[in-house]
Amino acid sequence: MVRSNVVDLRHLRYFLAVAEERHFGRAAQRLHIVQPALSMQIRALESEIGGALFVRTSRRVELTEAGALLVVEAQRAVAQAERAKAIVQQSLRGDIGKVRIGYAGNAILTGKMTDHLRAFRKAHPAAEIELREMPPSRQAEAVLTGEVDVGYCPAFALKVDPRLSVQPIGAWPLVVAMAEEHTLAAHRRVTPKMLAGEPLIMFPSEEAGGDVLKRLILLIGREPRRVHRADTTLSMLSLAGAGLGVALAPKPLIQVKVPRIVYRPFVAPKNVFAELHLIGRADETAGAVRAFVKLASGSSDRATSRS
Repeated sequence: MVRSNVVDLRHLRYFLAVAEERHFGRAAQRLHIVQPALSMQIRALESEIGGALFVRTSRRVELTEAGALLVVEAQRAVAQAERAKAIVQQSLRGDIGKVRIGYAGNAILTGKMTDHLRAFRKAHPAAEIELREMPPSRQAEAVLTGEVDVGYCPAFALKVDPRLSVQPIGAWPLVVAMAEEHTLAAHRRVTPKMLAGEPLIMFPSEEAGGDVLKRLILLIGREPRRVHRADTTLSMLSLAGAGLGVALAPKPLIQVKVPRIVYRPFVAPKNVFAELHLIGRADETAGAVRAFVKLASGSSDRATSRS
């Protein structure tokens, strides 16, 4: 019969209990098992080791020389196993690990991402967070290829993909951003009809046919002029400030004070608004990422005012 070289970790825990208690009865009580079962497990360990570990007397149990040597090694093995278990559990809970976040500028301006980061840091202080600003059009691909783990992405940039998990985390009314000398700046509000014939500044993904654009076309009655593209929120505002067109943006954007830029409320039906989604991988296994998505999805106010 070939003897295995692998010692059962449970046997080592039983052995240490007996070694520390110097008594099978007390060790069995400590382990919450019956004494005959403990004695059987120790005999199995001694058989596996190949020699006696205890000298049994009527009053107490003493360690043999081999048993005394095993105590040190058993303590190390059990401690290492507990450490490994603790580390894995920390990872599964999201207490350690890294979350790489891709975001568009309005994720910060709306306050959503900042709120989520603060809550996550409080709940998982040892986890790492890495932020990468990136155009909405790149976020889904970046998540799927593993460049980032989650993204804060406007709804217009999303396409249906079963590999993605998508959580709506906010919606806001739109404003029109334009140069202060633009003719529409003289109005207190801007209606869809006023945008007919005006060059619009858009993100590339929205230009490809986002929901906001489709609804806007229905309101105006024809396609607006779409001549300028912007990959980021700041570049969109820069183009608008230069007088190259007008931009539709979420209302929280009015917090950004850009020279020669003014904002006007956009009068539109309730189905025309700016949405922000949290995207991730549908089959995500990393504990920290899963914890962040769960926290952000649970703390998001899906009933954000659109009025």
